[in-house]
This record gives sequence, structure tokens and C-alpha cells, in this order.
Amino acid sequence: MTNAINDERRKYSRVTFATEILIHLEAEGKIVKVQGNSRDLSLKGLFIGTDEVFSTGTKCEIRICLTGGIDKIELQINGRVVRVSKNGMGIVFDSMDVDSYSHLKNIVQYNSTDVSV
Repeated sequence: MTNAINDERRKYSRVTFATEILIHLEAEGKIVKVQGNSRDLSLKGLFIGTDEVFSTGTKCEIRICLTGGIDKIELQINGRVVRVSKNGMGIVFDSMDVDSYSHLKNIVQYNSTDVSV
């Protein structure tokens, strides 16, 4: 029942979307590059599976490279770590350009089973 309550509080549909993610983290005065795989994605954030985790509140720049098309598409999003587990990190998106938002919205819509997305 706890999961049902949490799902009802969620304002953004979350979809399963597995792709390679590159994250630039500002940690302890230096930039650290972390590579991992996304597990789920929404318009507001993502969970990245990685062995390298950082404390909550750490600011980061997320780069999501989309493959499969003729042109290389790279989403650039600013965010921060909001949840840490032994399997990775949850990151909330703070800002992104219009093109990145448009691509992100299309990804979520295409991969969603929720018709209201």
C-alpha cells in the first residue's frame, strides 16, 4: 500500500528508459565525470545506475546521448542528486534548454503506457 500512496503523489509519469548517461558532477571543488545507465526517466528527473554515488544536493550536468537516428542528439540538463542508494543515484532536473525538453517530452511520451502524458 505504501507504493500506491507514493505513486499517487508522483506528479510526473516515470518510464523505463535504458540508455548510457554521462554526468558531470561538481564535487568538492572539482568536476567528476560519472558514466552509468538510466533505469527510469521522467520530465522531472531520472535514476542512474552507477557504482559512483555522491551526496544529496550535489549539483550536476547530465548529458543523455540518443542513438538510433541519423543525427546525434544530446540532451543537456542541469540537476542535482536527491537520492542515493547502493545501486545508484536519483537526480532531479533543475533546468534545460527548450530542445532538450522537447526531446525529453517525446521520449517520455513514446515510452509511456499512460495516455495522459
